Amino acid sequence: MRRFILTGAPGAGKTTLIEALAGRGHAVVREAATDVNAELLAEKVADPGGVADFIDRIVAYQRARRIEPDAEPQFHDRSAICTRALCRYAGLPEPPSLTEELAEIERDRIYQRRAFFVANLGFVTPTPVRRISFEESLRFEAIHEDVYRALGYELVTIPRASLPERIALIEDAIGANG
Repeated sequence: MRRFILTGAPGAGKTTLIEALAGRGHAVVREAATDVNAELLAEKVADPGGVADFIDRIVAYQRARRIEPDAEPQFHDRSAICTRALCRYAGLPEPPSLTEELAEIERDRIYQRRAFFVANLGFVTPTPVRRISFEESLRFEAIHEDVYRALGYELVTIPRASLPERIALIEDAIGANG
């Protein structure tokens, strides 16, 4: 199964890319952390990241979502590898659920070893869920890069560009345009 991860800084345009890829007929898996954050905010939790099972919830969503689609190629808006980066960024311990998910991903080679690293756009647009400054997003971006490289992933940078240009770079990289 050809599963490709899109990763990078918050606000870099990953979700926009995922939606555009879906619109072009590709199988996509949407980001879990945003949904977990939104659910907790809807429950009036002021600091979703402070909830004891926050990371476990994200991992459960990621696991359920990654096994859903059977079409290929698949494009995943983040992965459990990004959740490891989130733990490091936030200073949270890595729970057993995440360690187990990462071990399964590695053992079963769930994802292609080439991941798409979506470059930041030079700014971050805050949302109720995305509450991070641009400077902090750059720190988070660097942690993502380090975590992926430490696990042996080749990162294919998708630079700042128009949406059609970014989509073309991704499709060209996987051979979907020919």
